[in-house]
Amino acid sequence: MKNGSRSNVSEMKLVTHTGTHVDAPGHMIDEYFDAGFDVDTLDLLVLNGPALLVDVPRDSNITAEVMKSLNIPKGVQRVLFRTLNTDRRLMWQKQFDTSYVGFLRDGAQWLKDNSDIKLVGVDYLSAAAFVDSVATHRVFFESRDIILVEGLKLEDVEAGIYSVHCLPLRLLGAEGSPIRCILIK
Repeated sequence: MKNGSRSNVSEMKLVTHTGTHVDAPGHMIDEYFDAGFDVDTLDLLVLNGPALLVDVPRDSNITAEVMKSLNIPKGVQRVLFRTLNTDRRLMWQKQFDTSYVGFLRDGAQWLKDNSDIKLVGVDYLSAAAFVDSVATHRVFFESRDIILVEGLKLEDVEAGIYSVHCLPLRLLGAEGSPIRCILIK
């Protein structure tokens, strides 16, 4: 208003996968992008509801063996995975760190084949480990039944059951969206 305008108005320009965000299936599967499986097609009932926060062993990526060891009960549909990324405070760093912990393809396949999980939340900017990014994302997205929430900040939150609320922006045609994601005990 100091320049004579009637109001202050901010402008934003950012990538849709900035900070805490959600991926739509078209993010890594071009046919799904062309078919319109965008952020607006994601199920808000999956993005909101009871969620289990688990601590992942700190010495590896999330493999099938790690998934088995977590003993996530059948029927659990939303799981937030806290990893070494939280300990390293990677979400607070300005530079992207390719050494982050994430799912490997076999861990994603095990989750898809052996659990009822529909929402996967992770504590860095990608659910898939950097070394296996595209193949792992494709496993998650193939059926369009699993939603990835990436970039969660899980410091000072105890493992346990919460109510999670993740609301993407309504971005028609977008393969991702920043979200406000909160946990309520």
